[in-house]
This record gives sequence, C-alpha cells and structure tokens, in this order.
Amino acid sequence: MEYTATTDGSNESKGREYKRWTASRKMEVVLRYLRGEPLDSLSRAIGVPASDIEEWYHAAMRGIESSLKSRNNEPLQVELDAAKRRIGELSMENELLLERSRRRGVFLGGKWTK
Repeated sequence: MEYTATTDGSNESKGREYKRWTASRKMEVVLRYLRGEPLDSLSRAIGVPASDIEEWYHAAMRGIESSLKSRNNEPLQVELDAAKRRIGELSMENELLLERSRRRGVFLGGKWTK
C-alpha cells in the first residue's frame, strides 16, 4: 500500500497497489542495504515498509548461512556414492553373465539350462 503525505502531516492511503517482488528484485534491495544505504531512505525510495526490507535481509542471511554450512565433499557421502556406483556396475555385470550363461547352456546353481 502506498501512502502520500497530506498538508496536515498525516498519511493518507492511495489504495492498495500490489507489486510483484521477485527474488532478484529483493536481492538488489538487500544488497543496497548491505552496502550501507540507510534503511529509512531505502524504504522511502522503493516504497516498501522497512520491516519488509529487514525480513528480506534476515531471510538472505539465513540462506547464506545454510549454504555455507552444507558440505559438498563430505567423506562419508563420497564413499557411499562410490559404493553405490560399484554395486550398480557389479549388478549389471552379473545380469550380463547370467544371460550369456543361459544362451550357452551353462550349469547355473543346480540347474542345467538349454
């Protein structure tokens, strides 16, 4: 909602005007705030309450913190991924050997196949 100052100093509602604030637009505002632009002047310049800008700022800080906490090369996860790849390779190799054995009529686990 936008407000305009009247001659008597009170604020008067112009009506609801909803703007779509995309993540990139919010990020630009937060970056301006991080660069040191005063919150009150930034709020007036873009027509958004200071409390909204502070919410965007805190959400951005939480996002930065969580992205820095994540481990991309966690040793256990790397080892688990390698084991899963190896299991997949061995399973595929086993299936191919079983199929080849069936075609050739080879003895398979107590049964003869033709």
